[in-house]
Amino acid sequence: MEETQYYSQQKLEAIQWSRLQDLWQFIWRHNDFYRQRFLACGLQEQDLRSLDDVRKLPVLTKKEIRSQGSALLSNGFRQNNLLHFKTGGSTGKALDIFITEECSELRNACARRHDRWTGWEPGEPIGAAWGNPKLPKSFRAKLIDNCVQPFIYLDTMAVTDQSVRQFAKAWEVKKPTLLFGHAHSLYLLAQQVDTLKIKSIQPVGILSTSMMLLPHERAVIEKVFKRKVTDRYGCEEVSLIGCECEKHDGMHMNIEHLIIEFLREDGSYAAPGEPGRIVVTDLMNKAMPFIRYEVEDVGVRLDRKCSCGRGLPLMGKVNGRVADFLIKSDGSRVAGISLIENTLTDINGIDQMQIVQYSINKFKLNIVCGVEFGCSQAGQLESYFRGIFGSDIIIELQKISEIKAEKSGKYRFSICQVNTL
Repeated sequence: MEETQYYSQQKLEAIQWSRLQDLWQFIWRHNDFYRQRFLACGLQEQDLRSLDDVRKLPVLTKKEIRSQGSALLSNGFRQNNLLHFKTGGSTGKALDIFITEECSELRNACARRHDRWTGWEPGEPIGAAWGNPKLPKSFRAKLIDNCVQPFIYLDTMAVTDQSVRQFAKAWEVKKPTLLFGHAHSLYLLAQQVDTLKIKSIQPVGILSTSMMLLPHERAVIEKVFKRKVTDRYGCEEVSLIGCECEKHDGMHMNIEHLIIEFLREDGSYAAPGEPGRIVVTDLMNKAMPFIRYEVEDVGVRLDRKCSCGRGLPLMGKVNGRVADFLIKSDGSRVAGISLIENTLTDINGIDQMQIVQYSINKFKLNIVCGVEFGCSQAGQLESYFRGIFGSDIIIELQKISEIKAEKSGKYRFSICQVNTL
């Protein structure tokens, strides 16, 4: 992948086309769900002549994935032989994803290549601003962390002056070269580093991910840490979709592994520079194929070339991810994305959730319930929030049928109405 990034766009598209042909043939022979989907559209195995033939298929929605479950798995694959992960997702919808070890390695290779665009090199320590990090516990895990890929964490579930100072002290010891984290978490860290006049956090590169990076946030992060931010876009379902290079002139799309479309509301293709719904076909996941999967984000395709010399085409900013931090009684803030991820992955029966904080001690949880949601799950949810925000908070649980997108196409899963001025 280090080599192929500098192939011409035409040569990269040839790789993409070859992998699509291979996936198409595999699906016809080994995946009942998609074979029926193809037949319903009047497509036969021999009908793949261009990318437009794939685009005859309807988009695959998150609702379909949740309802179909294991039916999406290809024949010959068993769930207990695959890598399984459950993602809450930035839109607050729980999904079960299955991939092979080979697919995981390819995704990791792609991410590692793009990590290097920040100036970081493999093996160098990383400082991460991340919610509820999975810290090493066993001797083996600690050995790997210290010797193979050292990490230090600022847990965005509890961002305080004390935790930021501790993060800075750990930075002095490990000396990370990459500062990595949710866009809003990096912004929050930068604000507190500036307020506390901390000088020890000096990364070589900064990598922002998981949330929409707003222009004013980028400006603050870059001013405080005196480094350009490399903004990355992707999702758990298909991994890395686009990433800025050292030129910061748009995001290079990962067309070696994906087909990426930008659609208007009527399903037609958005013009370059025009916002469109992002629809992705994963060319590498044969165990649980995602063909024309709607990510539920809005983005922009660009028609210009990057001066870096890479052949990977460009997309612009993603307009569809919004995350508000919620406020604790002590003034510390919690990343909404962390709360959503934790509740959807740990508590069964929640298909989608939106958090609204009206005041320091008053919350409303809008919940789209699955069949498993009942009194027990409601109790778990209330206990979880009281454990974070205090035992005296008022929580209103509201069961709803759907969390609608805003006019802009954004889904707000965390809304803070507390006036902190």
